[in-house]
Amino acid sequence: MSPQSDPATHTFQVDLRGLVDLLSHHLYSSPRVYLRELLQNAVDAITARQALDPAAPGRITVTAGTDRLTVTDTGVGLTEEDVHRFLATIGRSSKRAAQGAAAALDGDQLVAERGDFIGQFGIGLLACFVVADEITVTTRSAADPEAPAVEWRGGSDGRYAIRTLPAGAVPQPGTTVTLLPRPDAAEWTRHDTVLDLARHYGGLLRHEVVVAAADGSAVRVNAVAPPWQATYPSPAARREALLELCRSTFDFTPLDVVELDLPLVGLRGAAFVLPTAVHPSRHSGHRVHVKGMLLSDKASELLPEWAFFVRCVVDADQLRPTASREALYEDETLAAVRDALGARIRDWLTGLSASDPALLHRFIAVHHLAVKALARFDDELLRLLLPWLPFETTDGHVTLDEFARSHPTVLVAQTVEEFQQVASIASAAGLGVVNGGYTYDRDLVHRLPEIRPGTAVLDLDPATVTAHLDAVDPSVELAAASFLHIAREALAQFECDVVLRAFHPVSAPALLLDNREARHERRRGELAGSADGVWADILGSLRSESPRAQLVLNHLNPLVRRAASVTGRELAVTAVEALYGQALLLTRRPLRPTESALLNRAFIGLLDHAMHEER
Repeated sequence: MSPQSDPATHTFQVDLRGLVDLLSHHLYSSPRVYLRELLQNAVDAITARQALDPAAPGRITVTAGTDRLTVTDTGVGLTEEDVHRFLATIGRSSKRAAQGAAAALDGDQLVAERGDFIGQFGIGLLACFVVADEITVTTRSAADPEAPAVEWRGGSDGRYAIRTLPAGAVPQPGTTVTLLPRPDAAEWTRHDTVLDLARHYGGLLRHEVVVAAADGSAVRVNAVAPPWQATYPSPAARREALLELCRSTFDFTPLDVVELDLPLVGLRGAAFVLPTAVHPSRHSGHRVHVKGMLLSDKASELLPEWAFFVRCVVDADQLRPTASREALYEDETLAAVRDALGARIRDWLTGLSASDPALLHRFIAVHHLAVKALARFDDELLRLLLPWLPFETTDGHVTLDEFARSHPTVLVAQTVEEFQQVASIASAAGLGVVNGGYTYDRDLVHRLPEIRPGTAVLDLDPATVTAHLDAVDPSVELAAASFLHIAREALAQFECDVVLRAFHPVSAPALLLDNREARHERRRGELAGSADGVWADILGSLRSESPRAQLVLNHLNPLVRRAASVTGRELAVTAVEALYGQALLLTRRPLRPTESALLNRAFIGLLDHAMHEER
């Protein structure tokens, strides 16, 4: 058997134009990121040089003209060998060269750790091809002072040229990147646009960043330190600086400011409490900087989902960006940071009950839904804040603690409809009912006994309400027997029973007691009646013995007493249909077609009867 020869090896061919198109349309959100990439490379170059020489200058100068843009840094620079290795190889980062130089100077210790750099992917320079067809890099190495300066000139077609510059051409170590913008991208290199982009991305950078114009004028974009780094004469002045940061960044004045400080990951910043309510499903966009460079102003992954009532501005050293450097990389560090920031916001919230009850009341008035969402999963917060939370009850909108003092047994309506059905009657009967139909409310009310031992919490059942309504005298029941028989026949099609009771308020002629099980059973019956074959058999087999709805007629109401004395069947049917329709409207639930038809029929019947009486 003849030996097999080794397979031939080949090198991938990279279509640079195709790669640039991929970056511009799929990796980066906008061509404007080119300046962020240039600033990032410059900062990393300065970081590498200062790892070699802590006294080295740190300055970045961006010059925007009508036909070109240059970015000059005082960073570590590159030798000709570095240029060949890193600028001509897609995906390889020159930061590894800086690390190698640092390690060589310090023996067996690597001075410039990978985490010291913002960039992690080595493709930043390619972003410049999004706005330019030609890039020129002029550089002189600080790691090898004897090495000559080098010029690298590359095009978006994949070709590049390198030449060694004469001595003195570049007096100081560092790098200058020059872009010649394409006509269709000239808007991104105008001076005013560049100045705005530099402020946007580099406003918190820790090295001096200057934007110069062709006429020689220059503006430093990061002259003012963030409030958490600055020194103030008083806590009030510091707070005002943080408030101004919120106003200038998010355009609102917050209810309060929560300072954030996680030294283990080098994170500092502030969380601003929104002054208006927002829906829990709306994820706030947080402004996140990594080592001073703006990563994203829409980073919703920074905080737990329950903390939708705050927006943050933070700067961190140890958070990782994604490949596009426009979002945070989801890893264990980010998960730990998210938990720690959530704990900080929770601590602020729980501390308000002791430090500033007035602010706590204002916060709960705006964000009670957020607190309820958090309290469901946080036992400590539940104990501290559940008594402060407002609920809709038969005593009005009151705190649960206040309500429980008046009602040792708390009944919970499972839906808004059920609460609306019984609210006025239950209140008159002295029953304490809480509307549990809103998000989180039923679960929280059922946990009240954990906070207030001795309090009983039960789900509301229509039978409970009926049991608290006064029965009428047997003679009254007997006198109304004929009317009640006609009424039950008329409402049988709606699976509704009719009973006679006495209750307050007297102005309420009737009360419709219903529950979800009864409504589901009626809906199932309707579907079974309109279905054919196997589907009808399946629906029929699901029939349950759920309690029927009840129309409770109030004998204390004069209109009901008159209706109960009606002897004519036609008028009795019209009267009970009208009473049922009025009670149905009070539930505020959507009407079915048959119920709408009943209301119309009852109205016309009563109108016809009234006109007949007039004749």
